[in-house]
Amino acid sequence: MSPLISVIIPVYCESSCINLSIDRIKSFASALGMMSATEIIVVDGDPEKSTLKVIHDPDIIKKASPAGRGVQMNIGARAATADVLLFLHADTILPANAFRTILDVCRDKNIVAGAFDLVIDAPHPGFRIIEKTATLRSRITRIPFGDQAIFIKADCFRKLGGYKPIALMEDVDIMLRLRQKGYRIRFVSDPVITSARRWKKEGMLYTTIRNWILQLLFYIGVSPEKLKNYYRFL
Repeated sequence: MSPLISVIIPVYCESSCINLSIDRIKSFASALGMMSATEIIVVDGDPEKSTLKVIHDPDIIKKASPAGRGVQMNIGARAATADVLLFLHADTILPANAFRTILDVCRDKNIVAGAFDLVIDAPHPGFRIIEKTATLRSRITRIPFGDQAIFIKADCFRKLGGYKPIALMEDVDIMLRLRQKGYRIRFVSDPVITSARRWKKEGMLYTTIRNWILQLLFYIGVSPEKLKNYYRFL
């Protein structure tokens, strides 16, 4: 049986969590009877291939890549053989029924892509505000971010030319292009769980405000290369 969903995981120094992520994906697929319908592709942007070296599962498709999430995801997409591409961060946990849900969504010929609502893996009440804000923002703008486990029909992804090899905002850019062409996407209310490590490391308020500023600058036309420089100083 040819795979129906290709799970593409771009990584950079994720050796501490990649095997757990793979095991969890395969466990969910097995529970749904979809092991043969799911392929997993890990694309490592580290020149030392540090994450690929620790993967012990022989079924995983392993690809080396220049660093850059957009570039890495494009390399993964070129290796994919399924009709639906799921782009998943290594520290994001899918809901248990994710694969069945994705296929159900993609059966609608009018829908070309989708994403999940977001839960952050930390108890602080401030994260509940961030989650609700993210859900409201994505529903209003119809633009999910990469940590919401974006999935796209492969033929549509290729017609768009894939992700742009830009320094930041590759997820926002491809969703803007989808919207500009009038394509429809669907949001899944059953959420993914993403790690709070970025917010904990840099500070919850600081990280949130910085991200909002970067998004606003991107929307008004500031180039991703300039945003990358701002990212270092904001």
